[in-house]
Amino acid sequence: MKRRTRWGRVVGSALLFGVILFSLTPIGCYLSRAGWEEAKILRGRKPIGELVRSSAVDPVTRGKLALVLDAREFAADSVKLDAGESFTRFTQLERDTLVLVLGAAYRDKLERYTWWFPVVGRVPYKGFFDFHAARRSAAELERKGFDVTLRPSSAFSTLGWFNDPLLSTTLGADSVDLVNTVIHELTHNTFYAPGQAVFNESFANFVGARGATWFFASRGDSLSAAASEARWEDEKTLGAFYDTLYRALDSAFSANPNSVDARLGARDSIYASARASLLQNIAPRLKTIPVRAVERIRLDNATLLARRIYLTDLELFDGVYDREGRDVRRAIARIIAIAKKSPKDPAGAVRAWLAR
Repeated sequence: MKRRTRWGRVVGSALLFGVILFSLTPIGCYLSRAGWEEAKILRGRKPIGELVRSSAVDPVTRGKLALVLDAREFAADSVKLDAGESFTRFTQLERDTLVLVLGAAYRDKLERYTWWFPVVGRVPYKGFFDFHAARRSAAELERKGFDVTLRPSSAFSTLGWFNDPLLSTTLGADSVDLVNTVIHELTHNTFYAPGQAVFNESFANFVGARGATWFFASRGDSLSAAASEARWEDEKTLGAFYDTLYRALDSAFSANPNSVDARLGARDSIYASARASLLQNIAPRLKTIPVRAVERIRLDNATLLARRIYLTDLELFDGVYDREGRDVRRAIARIIAIAKKSPKDPAGAVRAWLAR
């Protein structure tokens, strides 16, 4: 018994020493900061139900928290999504932006830059709680010749390791976006195709939008239902634009496999044409995005690949929705059933089903 205790102390000391050394490396420092921030978030969790009933909470916040609970209940009871313990707790943060998310892509090919992390392996993005570090990393990647995106995020997920709370940064959204977010995230609880990030996020985008429209219509809130519908139509319009742009770039890059200069020249020409089309043809069709906001949209490989995660094949999902009598619940069930039968190409399987 003593020998086991002594051996346990030896192993424990070795592990502790290893953790200390690891924490001194750049990735170790990064993960230590992330762990510290996550611990603060978890430590600050409070039951949403209690906050809704508390007179100490301001009326606007109570109203939005009540809306979250209503959306959660609707998603579970009407849409038949797996709510689990999601959106039952809330954490008030000390700042408006939770993290800055860094993404990058090669300029002469449609390929993301990736980062390695323990356990999860390589991922095409990196979230920073330290905003100065985020900007330094973005500048360094730009100096190396990558296209770079650095965007704020109001939330992040621990992928089921913890009961992630609703954050005050998310609560800053308007009612339509807030309900959309709840239903979007509960879609991931219900179904997540392994290794199919683009399909998963675009599918959840569809469910969040159509589910939010249904939610507001069921409450007799025609204005919010119409706003949700209009935002979804804009998403589909932009999704089609990015799809056309992606195909043009992919074709140009494939046509010049041996010349970086030729690929970059083709890229510049395609993006210039796309910019003109975005402003002249797309912007006038958008109902919820002002022209000035469209003018600020960046067009480069990093932005394109990031946008397509959420905006790919949206018309496919709406095609199933129409085929299923514009019934959200039936459309969701149909898409999930198709995806489960073709885990390597769920979008292709949905397209084939629609073509029958």
